[in-house]
Amino acid sequence: MNIEPSIHEFGGSKELPEERHDVMVVGGGICGMQAALDMGDMGFKVLLVEKEPSIGGVMYKLSKTFPTLDCSSCISTPRMASTAHHKNITMLTYSEVKEAIKEGEGNFRVRILEKPRYVDSAACTACSLCEKACPVIVPSEYDGNLSGRKAAFIPFDTALPKVAMIDLDNCIYCGACERACPVGCIDFLQTPKLHTARVRSVILATGFRLFDAKLKPTYHYGEYPNVITSMQMERYLSPTRPTHAIVRPSDGKEPGSIAYVLCVGSRDDTVKNPYCSQVCCMYSIKQAQLLMGALPLADIAIYYIDIRAFGKGFEEFYVQTKAMGVNFVKGKIAKIEQQENGDLTLFYEDIENGGRLSKSSHDLVVLAVGIMPGKDVAGIFKNDELKLDPIGWIKSPDEAGSPMVTSIRGVFAAGTAIGPKDIPDSAVEGSGAAIDAVAYLWTLDRERTGAEKKGGPS
Repeated sequence: MNIEPSIHEFGGSKELPEERHDVMVVGGGICGMQAALDMGDMGFKVLLVEKEPSIGGVMYKLSKTFPTLDCSSCISTPRMASTAHHKNITMLTYSEVKEAIKEGEGNFRVRILEKPRYVDSAACTACSLCEKACPVIVPSEYDGNLSGRKAAFIPFDTALPKVAMIDLDNCIYCGACERACPVGCIDFLQTPKLHTARVRSVILATGFRLFDAKLKPTYHYGEYPNVITSMQMERYLSPTRPTHAIVRPSDGKEPGSIAYVLCVGSRDDTVKNPYCSQVCCMYSIKQAQLLMGALPLADIAIYYIDIRAFGKGFEEFYVQTKAMGVNFVKGKIAKIEQQENGDLTLFYEDIENGGRLSKSSHDLVVLAVGIMPGKDVAGIFKNDELKLDPIGWIKSPDEAGSPMVTSIRGVFAAGTAIGPKDIPDSAVEGSGAAIDAVAYLWTLDRERTGAEKKGGPS
């Protein structure tokens, strides 16, 4: 079978000279950055590939972390800066690995497609004048569509690299950004770039997808404006929030009664996600505490199947939240109906009162969505099989002893690429994958040295 792709398979992109690195880390979230930094600090040459315009993953969108309520940005931003400026780390953002072909132990040929930003990254000073001049406003992905952004924009304030980009799908080609740019870095003729590299090992830190709440039609997300997701609530609670106060989307009213619906897309065979996402209970409890500070007069209820507070300090955090006055209701939400004034009625099975059908009314409902495997991770390996479990997480042949090892020798996986977990566990696994990759490279070097001493091939 011919697995050598032509340049046309990559959209006619311009192919660049081949590069060489010790390891390619796929994914620039907290796990991928940790793996890259650990290997870079040990002197290995690292190629870090991130599909988004900036490294940082999901963590930079969060308000605080549980159970300590530490500032999320205060943790992630310094790590982003260390990664971006490390002498042994080469970053490719807004890029996707299209293929990785193993041509022997310690020899992977990879091709990476870097998408055009339509801005000269080297010349851009991040002055935001193009953004101010742009007349087009579209929903902001960064703020969960709760606010708008321009078609010419910088992804977020602490983005790395901090470079503007043009959203051609919404651009009207008025030329306002070009006229406003003081250094003339707008370039609508940019084309994709195809990077070819040789790497000795690969670390997959590809993260997760959030469950699409629209797949639970009885909750009417996307139809009822006052039904939002937990990630949208994170943006409301963040210091860089899209609004000056926490309001409900339909009328800008400050909510007086907020309900959390747990296990949306988790522990649910109807959407083929039977597993627990591990973080939903705790991030909902964290948000409840933050809401009590932001809206001291609001009533907050959390509807749950079971509270799974299994980590260090988690149970104490849960007990503290109950003591603060958050109402925990054990019951599965059957459906949500909207009232004429925009309020929402929840119908649920009240387990603690004999399992009877009950209902309650709230101003705002937050769906605690679960996390799902990333897409198309296995597809990049063209002549080896990267094994996945039945759900889609990367599967280790030795989950108990070496969970970061994959079915392909020289390829390692960590963080939420291999299953649901929180931020500290993801960072720890990033370090674990780095150690496994280093051990693999040292083993190859010893094998090669031994072969050379015996007069074998170099």
